[in-house]
Amino acid sequence: MALRNIVKIDEEKCNGCGQCVNACAEGAIEIIDGKAKLVSEVYCDGLGACIGKCPEDAITVEQREAPEFDEKATKQHLAKMQKANTNNFVCPGIMAKKIREKSGEDNSTAAQSRLTHWPVQLKLVSPKAPCFQNADLLLVADCVPFAMGDFHNRFLKDHSIVVGCPKLDDPQFYIEKFAQILKQNKLNSLTVVHMEVPCCFGLTEIAKKAIALAKADLSFQDVTVALDGTVTKTDIVKT
Repeated sequence: MALRNIVKIDEEKCNGCGQCVNACAEGAIEIIDGKAKLVSEVYCDGLGACIGKCPEDAITVEQREAPEFDEKATKQHLAKMQKANTNNFVCPGIMAKKIREKSGEDNSTAAQSRLTHWPVQLKLVSPKAPCFQNADLLLVADCVPFAMGDFHNRFLKDHSIVVGCPKLDDPQFYIEKFAQILKQNKLNSLTVVHMEVPCCFGLTEIAKKAIALAKADLSFQDVTVALDGTVTKTDIVKT
């Protein structure tokens, strides 16, 4: 232990915006349960680059007894974060948000959004996000909402959602991430919605393999959408 400068975060002031996470080149700060937290003192160099990025003045640098800054451990930490894609809050725009309640009608606009949470991309969501608890969950190919003009009212209403592309993204990562969601939460139902193009059927296989990996007792509805936005087929997949 040494007497040195180290970051101090006032959680009462912190609004969880995530700007300090971007500013910390050492990866010492993460957003946990909606608040910025110093994940390890050995990752903090005490220079305070994060201070100027905090809009709430929730971060200061204090001098106190703390372990020495460990450059080697910090590099290993950053490498692990990058490889595992665990730092889901690098961009403040992907901080988990509840947008609106699932119940209730609002006819003030002709085309009302039915989205109740953020983020929605499978790479970015946290398996522990409240939106997955006892949810009717949609696993959707990211082209589907563009093809279907009535996607929000037909599918998204009263559902939580994650989206992804089985062709352009890493299927194994999706399998493992979706399995984490299934392990952490008991779903009411699962619906997989994908386009009719061959590569898009990979989303169905991702769901099957994730369910097997999570050892979950879960069947799901599998919906195929044509390029003109019509539903061409609906199956029940038993796993």
